Amino acid sequence: MSEFRFIQPCSPILAKTVPAGDGWLHEPKLDGYRLQVHKDGDTVRLYGRRGHDWGKRLTALAGALRSLPARSAILDAELCFPGPNGAPNFYGLHAAMGSDRQHQLAVYAFDLLHHNGRDLRSIPLTGRRRRLERLLRRAKVSCLHLVDAFDDGQKLLEAAEQHGLEGVVSKHRRADRHGDLTGTVTSRHYTRVCPPYRSGECHDWVKVKTQAWREANREAMAAL
Repeated sequence: MSEFRFIQPCSPILAKTVPAGDGWLHEPKLDGYRLQVHKDGDTVRLYGRRGHDWGKRLTALAGALRSLPARSAILDAELCFPGPNGAPNFYGLHAAMGSDRQHQLAVYAFDLLHHNGRDLRSIPLTGRRRRLERLLRRAKVSCLHLVDAFDDGQKLLEAAEQHGLEGVVSKHRRADRHGDLTGTVTSRHYTRVCPPYRSGECHDWVKVKTQAWREANREAMAAL
């Protein structure tokens, strides 16, 4: 990267049920702020969902992320404030961002968009995740964590309900030649298509909220 350019994030569409089938990868949806981490040499910039520069607001966090072991990188992540039980506390997050408690913030990365000068957005989701996993295994940054991925979205949603998480994000990792998921990997009629990272609202990513989260945020959702 020769300069910092904010990338409009991929936004999952809202659904009522978790999609089934082996064409989907599922991640826990964490209740926090979308964060885009840009590292170029010794400089780190942090951007919010709409491209606002949060670097000056989160100076301690930016300083910690300078240790990321890459010449340059862009991470797609969620900024969270872990509560007493480990689940993200959204209301505590807002307070911590404006205080001397930034050392308690956590960055949960789930995608790698650029790495050492290479744009990875055209690479399939699974390939980007492998590169992200390798990068974070080498990182010695205590506030930086990997968002785990799972094959069974329904079980993940049940676990999210039990642990007080916001929900599940399901990501399309392959489709058949007609764009749906009726085929199998071994079928001779199957054409493996791995969607790239797309900015803006994207049907390749689907989010489902837990019942517990919807109940706790009913008034806020009604106001939207």
